[in-house]
Amino acid sequence: ASEARERSADVPLSPCQLLSSDIAGVPESRPSSTRSCAPVVMRGLLGFFLLISACGVLGAEMWRQDEERQRATGESPWGSLWPLPRSVKFSSDAFPLAFSFAIEHGPGSSAGPACSILQDAFRRYFEYIFGSVRGHATSRKRASYHGTELLQLQVIIISYNPECEDYPSINSDESYDLSIEAPVAMLKASKVWGALRGLETFSQLIYENEYGTLLINKSEIMDFPRFAHRGILLDTSRHYLPLRTIFLNLEAMAFNKFNVLHWHIVDDESFPYQSITFPALSNKGSYHPLTHIYTPSDVRLVIDFARTRGIRIVPEFDTPGHANSWGKGQDNLLTPCYSGGQLSGSFGPVNPILNTTYDFMMRFFKEICNVFIDDYIHLGGDEVDFSCWKSNPNVKKFMMEHGFGEDYSKLESFYVQKILGIVTSFKKGAIVWQEVFDNGVKIVPDTVIEVWKEGNSHEELHNVTAAGFRAILAAPWYLDLISYAQDWQKYYRVEPLDFNGTVEQKQLVVGGEACLWGEFVDATNLTPRLWPRASAVGERLWSSKEVTSIGDAYIRLAKHRCRMLRRGIPAEPLYIGYCEHERGY
Repeated sequence: ASEARERSADVPLSPCQLLSSDIAGVPESRPSSTRSCAPVVMRGLLGFFLLISACGVLGAEMWRQDEERQRATGESPWGSLWPLPRSVKFSSDAFPLAFSFAIEHGPGSSAGPACSILQDAFRRYFEYIFGSVRGHATSRKRASYHGTELLQLQVIIISYNPECEDYPSINSDESYDLSIEAPVAMLKASKVWGALRGLETFSQLIYENEYGTLLINKSEIMDFPRFAHRGILLDTSRHYLPLRTIFLNLEAMAFNKFNVLHWHIVDDESFPYQSITFPALSNKGSYHPLTHIYTPSDVRLVIDFARTRGIRIVPEFDTPGHANSWGKGQDNLLTPCYSGGQLSGSFGPVNPILNTTYDFMMRFFKEICNVFIDDYIHLGGDEVDFSCWKSNPNVKKFMMEHGFGEDYSKLESFYVQKILGIVTSFKKGAIVWQEVFDNGVKIVPDTVIEVWKEGNSHEELHNVTAAGFRAILAAPWYLDLISYAQDWQKYYRVEPLDFNGTVEQKQLVVGGEACLWGEFVDATNLTPRLWPRASAVGERLWSSKEVTSIGDAYIRLAKHRCRMLRRGIPAEPLYIGYCEHERGY
């Protein structure tokens, strides 16, 4: 029998950690180098600090040597797993996949053949495993490898309700346990969402030897995400994205265990959403009323495609700013601007002083809340330019009548509160950009604040969570801001909870988003610009806080990028090198 090799998917233990007898098995609960030194230092403050210093030097040197060793060999102890699971134990025992290998529902599973979301996933991952290599091994090739074959992966949903007919939500359980042993491997999850994540991990464990045989090592994996909200923002207003591009990136999101598509569907530039209630919005506000729109059936296709991959669709309809395209199809919605006491012919934000504005918004958001399944709607609220409101005499009069004085943030607050009330009346939660919070808008407790301004994001997270609101971090992950060299490392080094706050405050940070705004991307270049740069954000939001090695991440991410290429995602390279299956790109 070959010698077993077990590693935990956490950072290597430093010499100081090895001195401690209080090492837990779960990465989040492991003591840091400085904390683990404390129990063994009992002879004065000087010795304490000397040992801490020694630990830091030795730990850093160990990490440097480990990364150099990995770069020299081109191998990671975790193979090509991405994002890295919470706990991994590998053995050197390897099993070839049998020619008759199948993914099946296991005994006792609360899901069965009627669970279409799993049936579709079984077929999809079978194709990922066998369709991206040089053919399933022939009998002659299999004969060249002697060992017990893996015949099946059995998927078992252990809870009473597998949620086969549901849509994913912020509260979805994505945890799973994966045990690889011949002849039958077992994947157990409480819900179908965890099974989907486990199937992705299983597919990443499989590799091909020099004879073309597909192999998988004996393994034990326990996994769950660090954050519940792991999003990608795509902008379909600056440039229209055809459905095939959206589907392609939803597929890539599943490969990286993202679970939210923040669909910034409309903005100043165009209004591609085709409203049934107000068809003139897209007829007059889109780039083209026939070719550059998303019909209700298109939206349903996107939602259903995402659902089968455990991904939520959260649409954003941003007002009162960023609404120029709305005004093309809806008269009297935008504020007329004045210059020198005369109408200038231009328009500003949504007009907040008219009752007709709120009548329109009530009917519009009633439709939106019916079309989009998710529990949340993103209402925007960012970058409202007050200059047009200030120029309009009717707005000034309204301000005086309501006691707002010259504080136009109070007018914005008046508007946003009305819109929040409308959305809440349809039993939807709201996500807003940070300006809504910064400007003192009275918002309902369930509102989620998205922090996007990088200069003060730490302070903003502290303030938002101190006020008791949940937060999403986007500030350090604006992927439309490109730079030379490997900028994925900058995204990877971000620690979302690195702000001054209590444990309770940090629990209010529900996740983050990688944002790709659309000024300079369309279907021709969006996907390679997004991947694998967004993959770095994916691991930061899924894996343990302790997973920080750039050297190890580079090796795994390079292989993961090649895997995405094999699966049809034109992900750009990290650096110099090549992929074995890159022909055709």
